[in-house]
Amino acid sequence: MIGEDFVRLALQLAIMLACGVVGGACMRRLHQPAVLGEMLGGILLGPTVFGWLWPAVYAETFVNGDSVAAVRGVVVQLGMLFFLLGVGLEIDLKELRRSGLAAIAIGVTGSLVPLAAGMGIVYLVPGLWTIPSGVSRESYALFIGVCMANTANPVLARILTDVGLFKERLGGLVMAAAIIDDIIGWSLLAIVLAGFKPTAASVASAATLQVAVVIVFIAITLLMTRCVVSPLLRVARQCLPWPTGYLSLIVVAMLLAAASSEYCGIHAFFGPLMLGIAISPSMREQREAHAVLEQFALSFFVPIYFVSMGLATNFATHFQPPIVLAILATACFSKIVACSGAARLSGLDRRTSLAVACGMNARGAMGVLLAGIGMENGIVDQGVYVALVVLSLVTSLVAGPLMQWLLPRRLPVPTGSL
Repeated sequence: MIGEDFVRLALQLAIMLACGVVGGACMRRLHQPAVLGEMLGGILLGPTVFGWLWPAVYAETFVNGDSVAAVRGVVVQLGMLFFLLGVGLEIDLKELRRSGLAAIAIGVTGSLVPLAAGMGIVYLVPGLWTIPSGVSRESYALFIGVCMANTANPVLARILTDVGLFKERLGGLVMAAAIIDDIIGWSLLAIVLAGFKPTAASVASAATLQVAVVIVFIAITLLMTRCVVSPLLRVARQCLPWPTGYLSLIVVAMLLAAASSEYCGIHAFFGPLMLGIAISPSMREQREAHAVLEQFALSFFVPIYFVSMGLATNFATHFQPPIVLAILATACFSKIVACSGAARLSGLDRRTSLAVACGMNARGAMGVLLAGIGMENGIVDQGVYVALVVLSLVTSLVAGPLMQWLLPRRLPVPTGSL
């Protein structure tokens, strides 16, 4: 990279980071997740607003050669590895055992019903979608379904904290259901992405093979982490500088997990997520290191990533009301009906069940991430990408106020089961 390109790259990253920090701070003051402000900041900074108002300045700043765009893309992708490692570290599988059948029912139903609804709307309204060449309708429909099935774990945790229920039984139940939702969603995404490989003989055979690959990958990751990585981390705690050397070992493991999952044809993002889930029990004993890792990712990489998602397209030009309305209505209706119905069968009252469903309906950062993966891999066009981002923003904005309205603080959870 020559000096001029480096200056342009540094300027871009500085502007993007500043815009993301300001947008995130504004959203926090409104008691909303910072990622919403980072996304909106990217939309303002991108071709939608800045590029429309001052096209010459925008072109000079952000429209550049392949070398700058490639390096910026690497920085953005690396940031998501850290983000998903952090998401995995927040997932406590013990919550699944404590919450039992109720969490399983809400998580599984809240994933599979929206998944089926998303696939159904692609088949029922075929004229609404423009499926890229080389992508089968089955794979396309499955991807739309995965995006609708997603629940934002970090957003949900923030909402439960705001209403004073994060450490209550109800909070544990909802977070456990969201964990199940995340695991199902990311496993399905790994299966979907394999279906777009040009060497795949058919969607059915590719999907069958990839199901096995995902299951084996998860099993090997958990086994290797428990038998190799976790013991190494305990030794590193005693032998390496604290916390820098300890964190370096975690980053090495993260990069190897990302490379392994990409090599297996899944996605580089899946490896760090599973690694985080596997080492989360040992990391909870090292809260200081966990906090340093989280602060590093959230202060630099994550804002740049979500600002870049706003830069990815012109949201005004590619905003298509029929697609936006179809995705919003289908995703929200299916998620709320499925989760509230499962919660009612688990013994919760009607109002609490609706509150749980509204929380599970938030797509947040994970929804934006899925939309970005879809566009980067040529699965969806810019119109559908915009609709999926709008879905994430709208559901995240309304989830908190709806839960606060439906739930009194510190509401006890009925001891019901399926």
